[in-house]
Amino acid sequence: MAAGSCLLLLLPWLVMASHSPPGCKIRITSKGLDLVKQEGLRFVEQELQNITVSDLRGKEGQFHYNISQVKVMDLQLAFSDLYFQPQQHLVFNINNASISLRFRRQLLYWFFYDIGSINASADGVHIHTVLQLAKDESGRLKISNMTCNASIARMHAGFSGTLRKVYEFLSTFIVTGMRFLLSQQICPSLEHASLVLLNSVLDTVPVRNYVDEHIGIDYSLLRDPAVSTDTLDLDFKGKFFPRARENQELENHAVEPVIKETERMVYVAFSEYFFDSAMHAYFQAGVLAIELQGEKVPKDLEVLLRATFFGTIFMLSPAVDAPLRLVLQVSAPPRCIIKPSGTSISVSAFLNISLVPPGRPAVQLSSMAMETKLSAKVFLQGKALRVQLDLRRFRIYSKQSALESLALFSLQAPLKTLLQLTIMPIINERTKKGVQIPLPEGMDFTKEVVTNHAGFLTVGADLHFSKGLREVIEKYRPAPTAPAYRSSRTTGPSTDPHQL
Repeated sequence: MAAGSCLLLLLPWLVMASHSPPGCKIRITSKGLDLVKQEGLRFVEQELQNITVSDLRGKEGQFHYNISQVKVMDLQLAFSDLYFQPQQHLVFNINNASISLRFRRQLLYWFFYDIGSINASADGVHIHTVLQLAKDESGRLKISNMTCNASIARMHAGFSGTLRKVYEFLSTFIVTGMRFLLSQQICPSLEHASLVLLNSVLDTVPVRNYVDEHIGIDYSLLRDPAVSTDTLDLDFKGKFFPRARENQELENHAVEPVIKETERMVYVAFSEYFFDSAMHAYFQAGVLAIELQGEKVPKDLEVLLRATFFGTIFMLSPAVDAPLRLVLQVSAPPRCIIKPSGTSISVSAFLNISLVPPGRPAVQLSSMAMETKLSAKVFLQGKALRVQLDLRRFRIYSKQSALESLALFSLQAPLKTLLQLTIMPIINERTKKGVQIPLPEGMDFTKEVVTNHAGFLTVGADLHFSKGLREVIEKYRPAPTAPAYRSSRTTGPSTDPHQL
């Protein structure tokens, strides 16, 4: 009984542990799927045009036939549909399509021999495919399985030449065989297109890559995608890491992003954890510090600092004319706060002011603590998430005594100006490049709108293809390897009726 009670108490904790909150979430809506369908339909047409049909040869009484060099000339895929199917599937249907073919014929009937081409048409083509989406071992979205059914309702063949009337009543054998062979090639072609070619496009989605020389980001999926009738939701870890300690973990205690909207093609949500992990990674990398010395210290500030610490500098003679050095260093990882009213960054730092006499040890004049709050404007450009920071509030105080804090009050305004004119441009230059959102190559965002919520923000956008699927596939297609042996002689179809 006691063990059962303990299990009941642990159950909520176990459920929470098994559901790690995402730092980044992406939702693709039915409107986004409509755009994908348009590009996907072009891709399917290209794949079906490359169908390879085996030669067809046979004998019915005194009728001998050999069909070869089958080529798809035209496709009409007017009625198609792509939609979500819970729990992890995409369904792609093509109804009442038509495929025009041309192939080479060799026909022998008694002593009459005919050779030429045949134009054929496959009508009432129905294709039903179901793609299963899943997270692979590396945390990347993949098409893990595919089921396909294809059928052809009718097929017609048009003969030409001197024996056209003779062979029209015998065309049943050819038409039946060609319909069977063609229908058998549709699904293998689409299966290769999905499991190989489309997965090669999904391979272009960044999973774990470097942002700059200091940090990287982990976009691995936390779980399989969640598919409803109208949406597809993807939960990404969305965690930055210092490159020197790539396996360092940072627990996610932030609010889980919740996307309720479906009006735009795609929504991307970022929690406070996403930004906190970036600042934590930079802090761990030791780059949240800056040093100004000598001529790099603004002249007006230098004059004010020398006046403020005049007594101390005078007592340090002959170091009165020694250069000043300012060292500004963040003392703890900054924290991000996202509210419906806006996004802000809280930063705690310390500023050390020293004299640096040539050939002598540095002499510290003051060490003061700083608390700042930065407003953050988050926006999306292309596939890059960027942040523009601006100094909102600033406060300094002495770490030694309240009396010194009072003496430093006159430095409040000039140091704030120093941050705005000197430090903030450096920080914004680092964030200017931004970080890529996990979308496949060739797909970009347009018409982005950022909305703040309590603990997370969302970016609603539309999609467009800057590159076609075929272009991306060809770019990453592995180079073909040369066969071990290839005959120098090319053998074409036989024109000898006895070899039919």
